[in-house]
Amino acid sequence: MFFASADINVTFNDAHIRKRLAAPRSKGSTSSSEATVLYLFTSGDSISGQVLVSATSGSPVKYTEIRCDLIGRLTVEGDSKDIVDFLSMSKLLDSAGTVSEVKAFDYCFGSVDLPYESYSGITATVRYFLRVTMKRPYAFSVVEEQEFWVQNVTDESEVNTGIKMEVGIEDCLHLEFEYNKSKYHLTDVIIGKIYFLLVKIKVRRMELSVIRRETTGCGLNWYNDSETVAKFEIMDGPPVKGESIPVRLFLGALPLTPTYLHVCDKFSTRNFLNLVLIDEDDRRYYKQQEIHLWRRHL
Repeated sequence: MFFASADINVTFNDAHIRKRLAAPRSKGSTSSSEATVLYLFTSGDSISGQVLVSATSGSPVKYTEIRCDLIGRLTVEGDSKDIVDFLSMSKLLDSAGTVSEVKAFDYCFGSVDLPYESYSGITATVRYFLRVTMKRPYAFSVVEEQEFWVQNVTDESEVNTGIKMEVGIEDCLHLEFEYNKSKYHLTDVIIGKIYFLLVKIKVRRMELSVIRRETTGCGLNWYNDSETVAKFEIMDGPPVKGESIPVRLFLGALPLTPTYLHVCDKFSTRNFLNLVLIDEDDRRYYKQQEIHLWRRHL
């Protein structure tokens, strides 16, 4: 049996002025590219535009309903996929009708609360998208999705103390490191210093890396996945007692995301500074310190 076919195109009213960015490819995307260009929204924005439905076979297309849904979805991959729709809004665009050529329908979701930022990580993905569904009698529905990206600005914390810690191996190595703050915006500069108070092992070099750690799960079942965002060599050659090594790390060029805590009680992501010392026998000595990242502007 032959059924007339239709195409659906979703547009935004302010597309000509709205900022776009190259967002990481979503886990469920079939695109072969690593990133896709999406329109950027923030919490409190109104999301409006037009849905264009066109008959593509030259024959009229009958439908029983055309509906536009706004969805915010957290997906956690694992042994079994966990999907939570934390945002779901719906607009009926038209009841039963027929499309002979092209029909246009307006949609508007006013001042929408978009509570979480978009995110595409190792096991967790936060997506926002419009889904338009045209239901047809005696035929499969026609569905089109239009994804968009969300970023939210937060206020600077009133309390932002520095970090000062001591690290050591008894009678072999003792060093102290300090950073000027514990909370940084995404284009900030980490300024610090590392002091060698005791050095009796032959340290060959020292590295500083930024690590993002995802925590997913619920109840008693939590899983951690980590990725190194960037790694820098900050010392080459053996240090001596009393020496200090300055640290200046510019965050603006790194693909960082803010710290997310307890998203839908199923997902968190934290950021760490990881200091590694490597001796002449390639033994490694680690010290990790969590830092809080936040977004100052879009």
